[in-house]
Amino acid sequence: LHNIDTVGANVDAAMLGYHRRTNAALTFELIRRRLEDRGGGLARVNGFLRLVEGLSMPREEDEFKLTYYNSNTCWIDIDQMLACFGLTRADLGDAPKVARSIREFSSRLPTYITLKEVKKRWGHGQEDIFPVAQFERLWGDMTALSDVPCSYVAVPRLRGQQLKEQAQLDGWLRDGSRDFTASLCEW
Repeated sequence: LHNIDTVGANVDAAMLGYHRRTNAALTFELIRRRLEDRGGGLARVNGFLRLVEGLSMPREEDEFKLTYYNSNTCWIDIDQMLACFGLTRADLGDAPKVARSIREFSSRLPTYITLKEVKKRWGHGQEDIFPVAQFERLWGDMTALSDVPCSYVAVPRLRGQQLKEQAQLDGWLRDGSRDFTASLCEW
């Protein structure tokens, strides 16, 4: 599983082998944090390693104290993950049971409220901007649950850095990211 903006992520046999050897339900790929990286990172909380989102930290600047950035690329052992939800593959055809299990599991995760502005375009050059509240739960917060076995692996920056806006393209050209991404497939 990876974000669409983590363009260097790919199916890598060595990574799959590492994930299988850890016997974890989830293995998260991490890169060394740079100043421009925004989002969660690896932290030790109450003696345990877990991913912590920047928006859940008491002070915004604490995010920059984290050495490793969560690229949000995650290897998943399907059967172990289903077990964390109290499910098996055979249960997947039972929609009410699956929905109930998802609700019960997700109730153990924090809910974040993010205030955003959304544009509504009416046509003929007319648009309005509306304030909205977005309620979300984050994938990485599963690492805080003691019954979800997780592991973490540092990967090269070219594999894990994210491309979120056009302004990053010049840097990608200079640091080799473009060539690395181009080597992953035929265009």
